[in-house]
Amino acid sequence: MKRIAAIGECMLELRSSGFGAARFGFGGDTLNCALYLARLGETVDYVTLLGDDPYSADMLAAWEAEGVGTGRVVRLAGRLPGLYAIETDDKGERSFSYWRDRAPARELFTHPDAQPLVDALPDYGLLMLSGISLSLYGEDGRAQLHGALDRARAAGAKVAFDTNLRPRGWPGLDAARAAYEALAGRVDIVLSGVEDEALLYGVEAPEAIVARWRDAGATEVVVKRGGDDCLVWESGDDAIRSVPATTVARVVDTTAAGDSFCAGYLAARRAGRGIEAAAKLGHRLAGIVIGHPGAIVPAEATAGLREAL
Repeated sequence: MKRIAAIGECMLELRSSGFGAARFGFGGDTLNCALYLARLGETVDYVTLLGDDPYSADMLAAWEAEGVGTGRVVRLAGRLPGLYAIETDDKGERSFSYWRDRAPARELFTHPDAQPLVDALPDYGLLMLSGISLSLYGEDGRAQLHGALDRARAAGAKVAFDTNLRPRGWPGLDAARAAYEALAGRVDIVLSGVEDEALLYGVEAPEAIVARWRDAGATEVVVKRGGDDCLVWESGDDAIRSVPATTVARVVDTTAAGDSFCAGYLAARRAGRGIEAAAKLGHRLAGIVIGHPGAIVPAEATAGLREAL
């Protein structure tokens, strides 16, 4: 089976519980997904640009230690990765501050040194990106992304899209809506959420969200409803099915809940599991992740999930 390419940005993470001592880590939605896919036995490369600084080197070493391929990463001289600070309240909910305007990852589809990465995308069996990925590239970059996705799909690849929406990454919601709609016809697997969709289209029934993506051409749609059940649908079956979430005794940190769900779902589908079984594994992995601090939980916490495939 051909490898997975996860496309996006990984940033330095500065985590604290208020002003004062903090610790460094790293994170990014598609990177989190890639790492959990690797833990589930998938062969996955991360596709991005980094700097030539020690922090970028540390990130690459950490990804390689987790089994994520780094052969599709280009490092730009004199550049630094983006940085975000994260604070978590007593309910596990997060708030973010970003410093990323000159992050190299923003130039993935426009920088000449990155062209070999773009040219290699048709070699993959599955391309995975997110709404955050989409917000990075600007209009010119997104036009190049569209061409790359079209070539990859023509070569037999599927495209999975996590709708993960961060309004601060866009000049306005109209721009975000236009970008999502321009991408919609190039997506096979949609991993959506009611919160993202409500920001773009207002509150609507989850079934209406499924219908909109189905009508745009998707062949598989998941609509997550926070900590509740999710809805799943695939072409060839008119039924929209509900899959309950995993019960979690204590939510510590909701960081990467959606990213890990996506990893569990995609890994199960790649293993030939049905959409309901795939959603159950996604819920199970997300339930483990939100019971720990940070986006990347200890490897031993997820060790048993590989057998579920």
